[in-house]
Amino acid sequence: MTPGVFSGAFNGAKDQYTFDSIDGAADALEKHWSSYFTEADIQEIAKTGINALRIPIGYWAYNNSGTPYQKGAEEYMDKAIQWARKADMKVWVDCHGSPGSQNGFDNSGQAGDVNWQMGWNMAHSIDVLKIMAKKYGAKKYADVVVGLELTNEPISWGANDNTKTMNWAKDAYHAVKKVAENKDMVIVMHDAFMGGQKWTDTAKSVMTDGVKDFGVDTHMYQLFVGADNKLTQQEHIQKACGWSTQLKKANDVMPIFVGEWSAATNICVKSDGSTVGGTSCSDDGCQCQSASMDSWNNKMKEQVQRFVEAQLDTFEANASGYFIWSAKGPGGWGFMNGIKAGVIPNPLTTRKFPGQCSGGDSLYSKSRRSAGGFMIGV
Repeated sequence: MTPGVFSGAFNGAKDQYTFDSIDGAADALEKHWSSYFTEADIQEIAKTGINALRIPIGYWAYNNSGTPYQKGAEEYMDKAIQWARKADMKVWVDCHGSPGSQNGFDNSGQAGDVNWQMGWNMAHSIDVLKIMAKKYGAKKYADVVVGLELTNEPISWGANDNTKTMNWAKDAYHAVKKVAENKDMVIVMHDAFMGGQKWTDTAKSVMTDGVKDFGVDTHMYQLFVGADNKLTQQEHIQKACGWSTQLKKANDVMPIFVGEWSAATNICVKSDGSTVGGTSCSDDGCQCQSASMDSWNNKMKEQVQRFVEAQLDTFEANASGYFIWSAKGPGGWGFMNGIKAGVIPNPLTTRKFPGQCSGGDSLYSKSRRSAGGFMIGV
């Protein structure tokens, strides 16, 4: 997300594990943390109507024993929470990287093998989560920290067994609930790419007395599957509207959050305003979303905003909250970039293209502000 950081002495790093193994990593991280995302950014985001931040952090921020990981991110998590409080925003603390890597993706901190379910890693995950829950679940944070995510995007294939993942989620839920003073804090589990409805039985097995405090995080994108990249933008919009059924069914049982979504689709817009799937085109006047955001013409901006608004309508009506990936990121991946370019409504509750999913403009509530944005680490 921040390729400039991976330069010079860190040019060969492929993830934070290898980055932190290089001499000078601590200073480089400190420079990045202190400048990339600031209190001023949170104030600007709050002005758009967003009321929550999902902030990712690696387990090593709290226990890096036996690893090359550098500590220091905890200090900036604490600062961000205070900044959010001053802006009247809420925070959802997300354990984005778990011991052994829960998915083998670089976003877990260590790309490559998936060893999360090996040895003592799952138990170590819970030990770290208890540290986090005791801290951020304290009464002094109850006005601002509303959620704790157990792990982000554990895969449901390969080295990970789904039954083991679900049983771990139950154990982790009980463990963090036991040490957190704030009993209203929602404990969130990513759906492991299985969809929220696969988790309803798990949620019902741990929630008691009608308190819906086990939430599920689902990530909804339309550009990582081959079939999606063949869709026109109108077909992307129809698919986004179609998400309403699955979200509502899950949300009726437990809180379901769209923890990640994006304005991005792989489409090209022709000179007549029609769209085709893909990342390149040769027709005169044709432009693809893969082009630099600064160069997007009005036809492209309109298509992007249509897709954004359809997603917002769907999430507002059928989920318990949503967080765009990301607050600050390159091009179309950055919420703040989208606001500046005029492809994300500002305030967020306004609509240029109302009723795309319902035929009316009553699908979303103008009184709700349930969106959030990511603070991105290295």
